[in-house]
Amino acid sequence: MPKQSLATAALAGAPVLFVLLWSTGFIGARYGLPYIEPLTFLAVRMVFVVAILGCVVLAVHARRPTAVETGHSLIAGFMTHGWYLGGVFIAISQGVPAGISALIPGLQPILTSTIANRFMGETVTRLQWVGLVLGLCGVALVLHDRTMLAAATPLGWVMSVVSLLGITLGTLYQKRFCGNIDWRSGNLVQYSGALVVFAAGSFAFETRTVHWTGELVFAIAWLVIVLSLAAVALMYWLIRRSAATGFASLFYLVPAVTALMAYLLFGEKLDAVSIAGMVICATGVVIVNKGGRVVPAAGNAAASVTTER
Repeated sequence: MPKQSLATAALAGAPVLFVLLWSTGFIGARYGLPYIEPLTFLAVRMVFVVAILGCVVLAVHARRPTAVETGHSLIAGFMTHGWYLGGVFIAISQGVPAGISALIPGLQPILTSTIANRFMGETVTRLQWVGLVLGLCGVALVLHDRTMLAAATPLGWVMSVVSLLGITLGTLYQKRFCGNIDWRSGNLVQYSGALVVFAAGSFAFETRTVHWTGELVFAIAWLVIVLSLAAVALMYWLIRRSAATGFASLFYLVPAVTALMAYLLFGEKLDAVSIAGMVICATGVVIVNKGGRVVPAAGNAAASVTTER
C-alpha cells in the first residue's frame, strides 16, 4: 500500500481507536476505586507511568524540552491530568456512575468550539454548529435517567465539572503551546508534575490505604499501559492533525461507548432512548469532522487549520 494511502487509513482509523481506548478509562477507574482512594490511585498510577516513560525517553534519546517548553508541558499536564483525571476519579469515588462521569466531559465540544472560535482563530462553520448541537442532544439522550443523579454527592458533581474544564482547557493549551515538543519527553514532564500533585493530595486528604486485589492490579496495569501511554500518545497525535473543534467532537462518542461498556460489565442502565442517543452522537461527530479540514503547515509538525464553508 502506498505511503499516502497508509497515512490516510491511519488518520481515518485513529479516531475510532481513540474513542474505544479513552472510554475504558472510566471503566478502569470503576474497577479499581473500591480498593483504593482516588488520589492515591492516581499517584500509584503515575509512579508506574513516569518510570516506564522515563525508560522510553532514555532509550530513544528523545529531545529534551527547553525551560519554556517544560513550563508549557507542566501547565498542560496540570489541566489535562490533574484537573481532568483527578475530577473523574473523585467523581466516581463519590458515587457518580461511570457513564455519567463520561457524560459531563462529553460536553467538551461545545465549550471547545466557543473558545476555539473566539481565541484560536478557528472558524466554526454553520454545518459544524449543527453537528455540535446534535451531539449535545445525543449525549443527553444516552444518559437520560435522572434517578442516577441522586446516587452521588455534591462533591462528585462539582468534580465532574472540574474534569470538563480540565480536559477542555488542557487540550486547547496543548494544541496552542506544545505542538513542537517531543511527545515522549513532553508527556514525561506532564506526568511527573501530575505525580507530585496527586501524591500531595493523597497525603493531605486521604489515608493512603490500599487493598491489593487482582481487580486493582488489572485496573492499574490497564490504565498505565493502555490509557496513560497508548491513548494519550494517540490523543496528542490527533490534536496535531485535527482542528480543535473536530478533535473535541470525538468526545461526544465517549459517553455512548462508556455507557455500553458499563451496561455490559456493571449492569448500568442502557435502554432504547440511550441507543438512539448513540446514533445521534455518531451523526454529530461525522457532521463536525466533515465541516473542516486540516492543512499541514510547512516546516512544522503541528498543523494549521482551515475550514470550508
